[in-house]
Amino acid sequence: MTATKTIAELTDDATRILDEIERVVVGKRDVLKLLLMAVLCDGHVLIDDFPGLAKTLIARSFAAVTEMNFSRVQFTPDLMPSDITGSSIYDQRSGQFEFRPGPVFTNLLLADEINRAPAKTQAALLEAMQERQVTVEGTTRPLTRPFLVIATQNPIDYEGTYPLPEAQLDRFLIRLSVGYPSREDQQSILQRRGERAADEVELNRVIDRETLLRMQAGTERVYVSKSIAYYIVDVVESTRSSPSVQVGASPRGALSLF
Repeated sequence: MTATKTIAELTDDATRILDEIERVVVGKRDVLKLLLMAVLCDGHVLIDDFPGLAKTLIARSFAAVTEMNFSRVQFTPDLMPSDITGSSIYDQRSGQFEFRPGPVFTNLLLADEINRAPAKTQAALLEAMQERQVTVEGTTRPLTRPFLVIATQNPIDYEGTYPLPEAQLDRFLIRLSVGYPSREDQQSILQRRGERAADEVELNRVIDRETLLRMQAGTERVYVSKSIAYYIVDVVESTRSSPSVQVGASPRGALSLF
């Protein structure tokens, strides 16, 4: 791998990525910044919001402009863990079992309506999200870097859903909502749709995966003083003692904030 990005180079690339995505995602610069921050920190994102707010479009757009392989899984009650991780299939011609990788073997995985699947299926992502590897039938297979999960769930539709366990929530770096567009942004969306006379917008590649990995490495060049580290510790410890927080942040949460 080539040298890491300098902070100035990282900032320039980040701006170009956001500008390109804003060609299709209108008026959500702050949300896109948070998502890009999570990507650069090699963290996963949980989007908790209503249907039709471009959650899938945002995920696909990030994959397109950074040349990441993209997979989407629609979580349903009958989804099995092997539908995500893959399984071994018997090949009659060779007389051997052949492993067929599941959609988790990608760079950016969109777990759509993740709380629609039961706990055993949700748990299929735990190892992948933390260790960036998948163990199937006693064999551990590493995932190609970068590996990121963007998961979505509907905050108002709880019928037939399975709340995410704390062990899984703890693996997300950021939990956010997209929100409805403003009146002006909504009008701009309609006008752009009318002008191009098509649903899809073809985004240009801004960087490749190698450059993205260099950008992730570049974030490690940011200096964090001892006083800031103690401030992070104080913030995390305050979540554990606050009466308004049910479960405080873990040491993993402190590392994520760092």
